Amino acid sequence: MSEKRFLGICGSLRASSRNMGLLRCAAQVMPEGATLEIADISELPFYAEDREKTPAVNAFLDQVKLADGFVLAVPEYNYSVAPALKNALDWASREKGNIMAGKKAALMGAGGGMGTSRAQYHLRQTCVYLDLRVLNKPEIFSNAYSDAFAQDGSVADTEAGRALRAKVTELMQALCGQA
Repeated sequence: MSEKRFLGICGSLRASSRNMGLLRCAAQVMPEGATLEIADISELPFYAEDREKTPAVNAFLDQVKLADGFVLAVPEYNYSVAPALKNALDWASREKGNIMAGKKAALMGAGGGMGTSRAQYHLRQTCVYLDLRVLNKPEIFSNAYSDAFAQDGSVADTEAGRALRAKVTELMQALCGQA
């Protein structure tokens, strides 16, 4: 059986993003036979139908095409999906051949209050259009301001951090069909 390749896409561009920390944690706990590459979407221009693709856009689209599935780290901005993540998905959605269709996706997020639950709900609606197969469980809506995260945004070695890592591990196993 060939290795499964997943692409992580983080909607936050902050250097110490807890959402990027979740993706780094996911990459560390991928089951045997699966890998998670994290996309750099920081150089993607805003999507416009008449805009030519930049080298950053082409590189991102190549990553999307090669991926067997996706791990989307969803920050919540104003009760919805962060613009950087939505922009990346808009670029992918306009590529010929519906390059995301039928692929699995896992959602996770770290934020204040309700931990990105509203943004994930909105993202699920976008995923319907993209024809992604989003996992329903387990759900990860983490409080970004808990002691589960270190100052650099990574998942901390605390009781809360270890519980979060276990939840991320469970999600990655489900994504890879090993749950």
